Amino acid sequence: MTVLHAHSPPGNVADCLWSELLADDRPRYSAVLEEALSPQREYLTDTEYAIYRQGKLLRPAVLFLAARMAHGPEPLPKKVIQGAVSLEMLHVATLIHDDVVDGSALRRGRPSVNAARGGGTAVIVGDLQFVQAIRGFVEAIDRDSDMDLVKMVLDTAFEICCGELDELRVEWSLGTRELVGHYWRTVDRKTAVLFGLAAESGVRLAGGRLGDARRAGFYGRALGRAFQVMDDLFDLARDERASGKPRGIDLVRGRATLPLIYAREDLGPGHRVSRLLRGDTATPDDVERAIDEVRATPGYARAYAEAREQALNALEYLRPFPPNRYRFALEDLALQVVDRAP
Repeated sequence: MTVLHAHSPPGNVADCLWSELLADDRPRYSAVLEEALSPQREYLTDTEYAIYRQGKLLRPAVLFLAARMAHGPEPLPKKVIQGAVSLEMLHVATLIHDDVVDGSALRRGRPSVNAARGGGTAVIVGDLQFVQAIRGFVEAIDRDSDMDLVKMVLDTAFEICCGELDELRVEWSLGTRELVGHYWRTVDRKTAVLFGLAAESGVRLAGGRLGDARRAGFYGRALGRAFQVMDDLFDLARDERASGKPRGIDLVRGRATLPLIYAREDLGPGHRVSRLLRGDTATPDDVERAIDEVRATPGYARAYAEAREQALNALEYLRPFPPNRYRFALEDLALQVVDRAP
């Protein structure tokens, strides 16, 4: 059963999942999210609530689909709902912190917490989301065998922080091989680990077997890798109206993304793209020309091919699971991540 539609943007993919397969879970998710945000209410503004309201909820959707793949269509235990809410809070924390680090004024087309409330306040508000997310996972535990899940959540939070630091430590004097290794290490820590947590904890919280949970986690990490490469490609393809942030921001900030690493190799060290990555200043017109030149390189297509390879790897981890509509939806999701149009 295919529930996703070709060339859907990520928001529409998630909307489709929630409206078709997860329709019964959405009201429960919303209610538990309100409970989780309640202790913070006096400290949050419309800016923070907008991040939750406008979120694509891809990671909670992965958690729910993985849980239902193991549990079936019957009502899920409340701890699954709590886990999904905590996962989204963990994700929102990373978004708030990212905007502080990047100095971003926009988040999904609206003022970021950093821009609206200042960097100091944004850091603390992001920390609140981190702490409340971990509290939520702890509260979801109702048996001793789930206790190591708490460690996994703490390890995930640690890895995310390390990934955010790794992203800032780019040395463009390195060769392509070393930069690609650095890129995948950063992606695994900053992005893939959260998708892995979503899929693995979904199976675990729904009472699935440990081996199945591990396989689901591998699926999630491969999905996260594909998702991040596509995000890096879209940074060069989508304008501000579509992405909510200026086009080519990774190029301007010298970020070591896969398409930029490969483009530098294709264009050579003296090219304007390579100079921009090393920190040269440029006019907006120079940046636009550089973006177009990156997109014309073989490296841009090479990065897309690697994203697709990761998506296909994700499918392999789902093969041992019994065929049902939830597994099929996870398969469709992996393909849609790389098939969606810019």
